[in-house]
Amino acid sequence: MRVALALLALVAAKAIAILGPILQAWAVDDLAGENVPNFALGAIGLTIAYAFARIATNGFQQIRDSLFAKVAQRALRRLALETFEHIHRLSLRYHITRKTGGLSRVIERGVKGVEFLLRYLVFSTGPLLLELIFISLAIFWKLQDWRYVGIILATICIYVWFTFGVTEWRVKLRRKMNEHDTDANQKAIDSLLNFETVKYFGAAKREAARYDIAMAGYEAAALKTTYSLAFLNFGQTVLITIGLLSVMLLAALGVQAGELTVGDFVLVNAYMIQITMPLNFLGTVYREIRQALVDMRQMFDLLDEPTEIKDRAKAPTLKIASGHLYFKKVSFSYDQERQILKEITIDVPAGKTVAIVGPSGSGKSTIGRLLFRFYDVTNGAVLIDGQDVRDITQDSLHQAVGVVPQDTVLFNDTIHYNISYGRENATHTEVINAAKNAQIHKFIMSLPQKYNTVVGERGLKLSGGEKQRVGIARTLLKNPPILLLDEATSALDSETEHEIQEALERVSHGRTVVMIAHRLSTVLKADKIIVLEDGVVVEVGTHSELLKQNGRYLDLWTLQRSEQIA
Repeated sequence: MRVALALLALVAAKAIAILGPILQAWAVDDLAGENVPNFALGAIGLTIAYAFARIATNGFQQIRDSLFAKVAQRALRRLALETFEHIHRLSLRYHITRKTGGLSRVIERGVKGVEFLLRYLVFSTGPLLLELIFISLAIFWKLQDWRYVGIILATICIYVWFTFGVTEWRVKLRRKMNEHDTDANQKAIDSLLNFETVKYFGAAKREAARYDIAMAGYEAAALKTTYSLAFLNFGQTVLITIGLLSVMLLAALGVQAGELTVGDFVLVNAYMIQITMPLNFLGTVYREIRQALVDMRQMFDLLDEPTEIKDRAKAPTLKIASGHLYFKKVSFSYDQERQILKEITIDVPAGKTVAIVGPSGSGKSTIGRLLFRFYDVTNGAVLIDGQDVRDITQDSLHQAVGVVPQDTVLFNDTIHYNISYGRENATHTEVINAAKNAQIHKFIMSLPQKYNTVVGERGLKLSGGEKQRVGIARTLLKNPPILLLDEATSALDSETEHEIQEALERVSHGRTVVMIAHRLSTVLKADKIIVLEDGVVVEVGTHSELLKQNGRYLDLWTLQRSEQIA
């Protein structure tokens, strides 16, 4: 309905805009003593009517814009939301390889491209064609001479041919400029996200030079774009002026011959100005439309990116009976050339804690990613209470599994927000209880803003141990039956590790826990320890049992103990 009404307002605005020059011509003829239509109101009345026609034209244009604004904004909002949701549905494999800065730029330019296309196709290109048709009919009706229409159409055709040809060349320059812009933006974001690393290595000047090289490429491309725009604008002015001159000379000769009135001369001049004003923007509009299509294509390519991990049709939700986990002959590889896990079988009884240890690269963290279904197994199955994680909805799986990662990443918001992120609509009392159980409530209360303290980008205002406790509190609030501890204390000092370990033991009570660990000191109390090496289970048992086997676990234990003593 809004689109239909906006188009009606558009037609009304253009029709009244065509009427304006005719009223002006009649007013001039009346002042010059020429014959005017009987219904004419005289020069004064016609001038007033001309003023009202201009006001009405603008009024209908504003009505048109107001009616269509909600349509355009709603379309943009839906498209942006669809893109945002789709990006979150894409696999971890995609997000690991994608550059965040470039991705945000693609979305931003794509949405703006859609907005531009909606606005200019509906309200610039379409109205221009409509106006040309109306003006051609009006000139022929008033002057009864096709030569004027022929000159106008010839001028427009040559103008459009020149504009489109030069703009095609400019689009290529603009595309290169955008590529340099994306590259510079990515380098800036990447450098700022790694601020501490830059400082550690005294690389601020190196980063600035790297950024400046990218900006130099952008500068060169932008200058070419500016120079080509100057050429386009000058060429357009020459063509329009030749067309205007031809029509005005023809009209002037008609007035001298007594075939046309002075009002007809004014009419032709007004119509040519009315045509040339929107034509002056045609090159810009065409270039922006072409660029908008390029930007939209990039965004739609993003929307076409296949979702690697999908729910099966009519997949049921996960039903937790006890929380029994079973990795059944699981094999997995990130690519075909290198297999990470090789037919491993791991049984995690309900309510028990099973630790997975092994050297770096043995496949420990991959097991956690398979449990959370960031990836699907190549062969075998991951079962929760007998249900294959591939057969259930991802939402229900993610609700059932809580994760405390090695590096807890926080939102740049308050401590309260970061803890409450564990469960939507959690009360303030529940947030405080979770913080107390994670042994961080006392620290929070010592802060000036307490729970309203903003933690900074990625939580950088907090120490590693404080961030980790916030992460534990967040997981406690989620209250999942299954818990994955992915090297949750490996980045902490021994004292903080001991404190965090106590908090984790509280979290683990009554839950099924998979503990992925590098430090063997953290797995001593586990009900069962799995030793992985090169993607294969080499040993299984408790801490004391594994020491007695004199195998790989003993080697790792001896090595770590000697490092601690040293």
